[in-house]
Amino acid sequence: LGKEHSALENFNDIIILLAVSVAVVALFGRLKLPPILAYLYVGLAAGPHGLAFISETENVSFLAEFGVVFLLFTIGLEFSLPRLLAMKWIVLGLGGAQVVLGTSMIMFICYLFDLSAIQGLIVGGTIVMSSTALVVKQLNDQGEMNGRHGQTALGVLLFQDMAVVPFLILIPIFASETGGSMAEPLLLALMRGATVFLLMLIVGRLVLRPLFHEIAVTQSTELFTLTVLLVIMLAAWTTHLAELSLALGAFLAGMMLGETEFRHQIESDIRPFQDVLLGLFFITVGMLLDVASIKENWLWILIVTMGLVFGKAVLVVGLLQLGGGGKRDALRSGLVLAQGGEFGFALISLALGSDLLETQVSQIVLASILMSMVI
Repeated sequence: LGKEHSALENFNDIIILLAVSVAVVALFGRLKLPPILAYLYVGLAAGPHGLAFISETENVSFLAEFGVVFLLFTIGLEFSLPRLLAMKWIVLGLGGAQVVLGTSMIMFICYLFDLSAIQGLIVGGTIVMSSTALVVKQLNDQGEMNGRHGQTALGVLLFQDMAVVPFLILIPIFASETGGSMAEPLLLALMRGATVFLLMLIVGRLVLRPLFHEIAVTQSTELFTLTVLLVIMLAAWTTHLAELSLALGAFLAGMMLGETEFRHQIESDIRPFQDVLLGLFFITVGMLLDVASIKENWLWILIVTMGLVFGKAVLVVGLLQLGGGGKRDALRSGLVLAQGGEFGFALISLALGSDLLETQVSQIVLASILMSMVI
């Protein structure tokens, strides 16, 4: 009876979330606002800090975690060495400088407010990330993806997406470290990551392409989709066994499958799973926001939001100007990237689950990211 009651509660939670999501996403669509903001609002309204339609978020969070897994997988599909080399100055130069300098400056500010180096690194890594989903949608809607500033923004986003991977490795290490030097656990994690990468590279080269050729011969869409899902889950499980993140495994699997001729078909088949589960992820992020805490810390949230928006814009514009870019394109690139993003939410969620951030700090950062996306 207890199990039946628990299953019924989970079922009720899913129905509530789906019903509210349909209504709110439709409303936001009419208002020409992106679905991401709608999902965040659903979580804020229906979660334990809002109307409390849903009081327990553990089961929903478990499903939502796979939204980030599928997002990393699709990013892995798009990532290739030739593309990286073609945009190497933008991706590695501008993108690398934006992430490193931005994180360093935020760490220094956090140090002034008595936060530890680890907390400063997490907050810095969270804030420097921009929203790939929002930026790509905006540029596509405005027909500016192939413009100079569009390509610049895309290159910076590509580096940011890659920079998430080290953070996903580091946060669990920080959580498990009880004292002493970080060099040994970090080295072990890098060795595990390298071993997993080589293993998946070998498997990808020797197994995946022949496997998908055989699957394609059957002309079964269901079998093709099932195989893709199996590959993603096995890759995520492999990195989890190596005490690394699930999302890292999905990213590596995407890279392997991105080198095959089935990349576009895979992306098309996975997109519905990604969109639904990523929507659940944003809902769970909205559930983390405490309205009472926002009221108490509204001034700090306003300050951090303005610092985030103007700081990121000025940093990108300055770096582009130093690199010889035009003022107009530099300004447009800075404005396009001047917001927080979905990976910032993912890093904050992971840090909260690992007890690495205080609740007040996480609430201020979460609310500031959300406000920057609204702006």
